[in-house]
Amino acid sequence: MPRFALLIEYHGAPFSGWQRQNDQPSVQGAIEAALAKIEPGEHTIGAAGRTDAGVHATGQVAHCDMSRDWDPFRLSEAINFHLKPHPIAIVKCARVDDEWHARFGALERRYLFRLVARRAPLTFEAGQLWRVNRQLDAAAMQAGADRLIGLHDFTTFRSSICQSKSPVKTLDELTIKEIQRPNGIEYQFHVRARSFLHNQVRSFVGTLERVGAGAWTPDDVTSALEAADRSRCGPVCPPQGLYLAGVQYPTDPFV
Repeated sequence: MPRFALLIEYHGAPFSGWQRQNDQPSVQGAIEAALAKIEPGEHTIGAAGRTDAGVHATGQVAHCDMSRDWDPFRLSEAINFHLKPHPIAIVKCARVDDEWHARFGALERRYLFRLVARRAPLTFEAGQLWRVNRQLDAAAMQAGADRLIGLHDFTTFRSSICQSKSPVKTLDELTIKEIQRPNGIEYQFHVRARSFLHNQVRSFVGTLERVGAGAWTPDDVTSALEAADRSRCGPVCPPQGLYLAGVQYPTDPFV
C-alpha cells in the first residue's frame, strides 16, 4: 500500500486534541473520516506528536497508507475537500517509502508558544494566544529558561498522567523573543527537542511567566528543576497559545 506523508495545519479550539476518541471530536478522527470518503474502509494515520485539546499546529506531520498510488497533490486536494468545514488543512503531501514513519523517524520537534501582554481582551486573535494583563521582563524569563537547557530529569515539568517511560529528556532550545505590537507586547517562546513530556512546554511557559512577572527568580526555576517534584512547578499555562511548529527528519519528505 503506498504511503504518504502529510504536512498539516489546524486550529485546535474545536477539538479534544490530536488523538482519535470515540465520543469527542479530534484532528486525527477528522482526517481519517476524510480519507474514508476518498477510499472507503478504515484508515489509521500516525502523527509526529499528539497535541492536547486546544493546541494548534502549523507543522504537524503524519503518514497514511492508501490503496491507490495517488498523485500527492491530488490526494491533498481530495482530503482538504472532505475536511470542510473543519479548521484543518493538508498543506503538503509527499510519497514516501513504505517504512517511513512520522513519529519514529523524527529527529526533533519544534513548538512555539505565543503570549501577549495587554489589558484589553483579544478580538481577532482570541483563542490563538495566552493574554496576561501586564508587561513581563523578557530578560528575566530568558535567564530562567537558560536553566532548563540540556539533559535533565524534568519530573517537575511533567504532567501526572504522562505516559513517557522516563522523565529524563534533553532540551535543545528555549528562546524567548519580545515583539512590539500596536496594542501590546507579544512574547514568543521557541522550544526545540527530540521529544517532550506531556504538558512540558506549557509547564515551562507557565513557570517562566511567573519569573517575568517578578513572582519567581531564575534561581527559583533551578530549584524547581532540581527538586524533581511536580508540586514545585509553576502554574501550567492554558493551551491556546501553543503551536506544534515543525518536525525535522533526516531527509525532508516535502522537498
